[in-house]
Amino acid sequence: MSLTGCGGGATGGGTRLTMVAADYGDNATNTSQTYWNDVAGQFKQQNPDITVDIKVYGWDVVDKKVADMVAAGNAPDIAQCGAYADYAARGLLYSVDELLSIPAQADFISSMSDAGSVNRTQYGMPFVSSARMLFYNKTLFKKAGIVDASGAAQPPQTWDDIKAAAQKLKAAGVKVPFGLPFGPEEPAAETLIWMLGNGGNYTDDVGSYTINSAQNVEAFQWIKSNLSDTGLSGRNPATTNRQDVFNAFAAGDCGFLNGHPTLMQMAERSRVDYGIAKIPGKGGPLSSTVGVADWMMAFRKNGNKQQIGKFLEFAYSQQNTLRFLRAYDLQPVTVSASNAMLADSSLKPVWPFLKELPNARFYPDNKVSWGPVNAKLKQVIGKAATQDPVGVLGDLQRTAEAADNSAAAK
Repeated sequence: MSLTGCGGGATGGGTRLTMVAADYGDNATNTSQTYWNDVAGQFKQQNPDITVDIKVYGWDVVDKKVADMVAAGNAPDIAQCGAYADYAARGLLYSVDELLSIPAQADFISSMSDAGSVNRTQYGMPFVSSARMLFYNKTLFKKAGIVDASGAAQPPQTWDDIKAAAQKLKAAGVKVPFGLPFGPEEPAAETLIWMLGNGGNYTDDVGSYTINSAQNVEAFQWIKSNLSDTGLSGRNPATTNRQDVFNAFAAGDCGFLNGHPTLMQMAERSRVDYGIAKIPGKGGPLSSTVGVADWMMAFRKNGNKQQIGKFLEFAYSQQNTLRFLRAYDLQPVTVSASNAMLADSSLKPVWPFLKELPNARFYPDNKVSWGPVNAKLKQVIGKAATQDPVGVLGDLQRTAEAADNSAAAK
């Protein structure tokens, strides 16, 4: 199916909905367009009076496609992409309680419902998620003598453990003792991991930015002094992307790093003997790891509230949800899908990630200003890990406060 109209409307006595979605595939054979065409086809069989036309775009353009459609007055009925808060703040979205039944609303993992809420009203429906954990190469750890009393590889639990393990790996000739990606690809997750490790975060409990808090500055000063300046990251963290360290780990050249489930597939294909553990914080493992979610939203422009809600409940059914998650090795956003995956012994390798999701901490996606702040962070945060944490984090804080003020003034 292709996007044949710019707005939903009546067609042949029925309703035609339009939807824009992101592509999670990496080639023509596993494009998400195939999945969504199938879902829309099955839905049409059960609801002959509702047609859903879906167009899938790559992640590099999908957010702009939606923004351009909205700006032109042709908002799609449904969008699945990266950000919802700006549209919610402008009053363009249906709230979730206008669309879904109470059981469907309650099925979302609560931490993700909170991340999808603005002023305690949920507008963003999480679509898929990903949690972070520590990956370590058991072979390299044993070679470097990072073992417990039984001789098994022993993952670090504190920042000091990270430094000590990285020193031993470096001495053993490992090219990348600890993978530290603060390059422009996706540094926001790595940044939040280290903030949480010292009791910090991007925002405080009332949503005000705290990027240059004492805890965050101290975290980056520790990174610079103990990992960057000592060469324990093996390469310049400011120019190292997530994919760089994932590739190094899969090649057996990286001792340990923070990663998500996709790295499991890469390591297994390369036959790397790896382990997974909680991410170390300054004084011990993180009690809440970092979670990342992508979002579904529904626009008011064309009406069709009832039909949109019906399709979304179908799309979020356990059967469809599990099929998508398994196709792309992603993590669930609903309690029912999470429980089903925890009951499936074939998915045992991802169970540790699933168990982290209920308490995961997310980006401040519910802030309209987060988009421009994240864009600036991608370009400069590497300097906080290699040059001047105080200046870089202070500049980011000023950018965030200005973006917040600008959003409030609109």
